[in-house]
Amino acid sequence: MYPPLFVLKPVAYNIWLADGPAVSYFGLPFPTRMTVIRLENGGIWLHAPVAFRPQLLAQVQQLGPIQHLVTPNWLHYAYLQEWQQACPDALVWLPPAVQQRALSRHLTLKADYQLGFVPDSLAAAAWPAEIRFLLVSAGTDQQSSDHQETVFFHPPSKTLILACLIENFELDKCPLWSRPLFWLAGNVDPDGKAPLDLRWRFRHHKGALRSAVLQMLAWQPKRLILSHGRWYSGHVMAELLRAFRWVK
Repeated sequence: MYPPLFVLKPVAYNIWLADGPAVSYFGLPFPTRMTVIRLENGGIWLHAPVAFRPQLLAQVQQLGPIQHLVTPNWLHYAYLQEWQQACPDALVWLPPAVQQRALSRHLTLKADYQLGFVPDSLAAAAWPAEIRFLLVSAGTDQQSSDHQETVFFHPPSKTLILACLIENFELDKCPLWSRPLFWLAGNVDPDGKAPLDLRWRFRHHKGALRSAVLQMLAWQPKRLILSHGRWYSGHVMAELLRAFRWVK
């Protein structure tokens, strides 16, 4: 849906993305995208891995050794097993409950650290200092079985990275039969936002989400990479206010 697929595309200094194939979610085709950041130590931080391809792995490894594999929420782990097998030395970061969910689907995921509300001292020491993160939960604690997503911010490039809290599907890139369904879900460009089902999950936890949005705004990002649909290379503050207006 965003060709060329499995090819690194530069975003900013030390940041690339790679688009993958569409995956089926509730029968709808969702484009996939991973984000690659080269850290100050030369290592690679990889967010939301797309379907594994040896040629894509080789492109990433040309940038530096892969040190971190990061899953942002309970939906973006499908290809992690192949990546962690190909990168056995990389630290694997999972949000709460993802490891158990993967086991129920016959996937065995290594988990070095959990992305919680407050990292323990060991996790904090292992986490790259130049990337900030914030866990957003539609539950009362980090063990909630409802939607949880970790958002990330890279201060050197002023880049914010989201997975599903904003989806921004371009209808001309979607099959004709799927367009009315995406429109009903409310996650269509140029008014991309959280889909209807996700907004429903947060209906009793808008206060927590509102606080998270305020933190995103406080970071003052200049670009916003999304896992699904068109991402934003400018006017990010205005786009955040527009996309999260339903949280008020």
